[in-house]
Amino acid sequence: MIGADGSQVGIVTREQALAQAQQAGLDLVEVAPNADPPVCKVMDYGKFKYQESIRAKEARKKQGHQQVKEIRFGPKIGTHDYETKKAHVAGFLEEGHRVKVSVRFKGREMHHTELGVALLRRLSADLHEVGTVEVEGKLDGRIMTMMFSPAKKK
Repeated sequence: MIGADGSQVGIVTREQALAQAQQAGLDLVEVAPNADPPVCKVMDYGKFKYQESIRAKEARKKQGHQQVKEIRFGPKIGTHDYETKKAHVAGFLEEGHRVKVSVRFKGREMHHTELGVALLRRLSADLHEVGTVEVEGKLDGRIMTMMFSPAKKK
């Protein structure tokens, strides 16, 4: 048995342990039930559960949250528009998000899917420092997609 102050009391019967816990106004909690003999501790169980929930909440706060962001391009995009959207993709990757880049083809643009392939290759070459290609460009109906993930930080 472990006392309320953290000191080892020793091996005691269950009735003695319950009596000591009741005398201290605390709870008797079984810490290691599989040990031989089982280990119990005298503590305020409500306070223990509260502190445990606070620690779990802090751990969730510090955990990195990763989202999938999407940026859409057209196959005939202008230079300035391309640079602006490329900057947005780079910003998302630096924040640690995954980015799905899609090129949407309209009407007769479907006959020139090589423009979309060239656009995605150009983008992957421009972003090789901040991100890596996770899923290579693939055509699904009228939309060609490529997935980027953040580069590993050194």
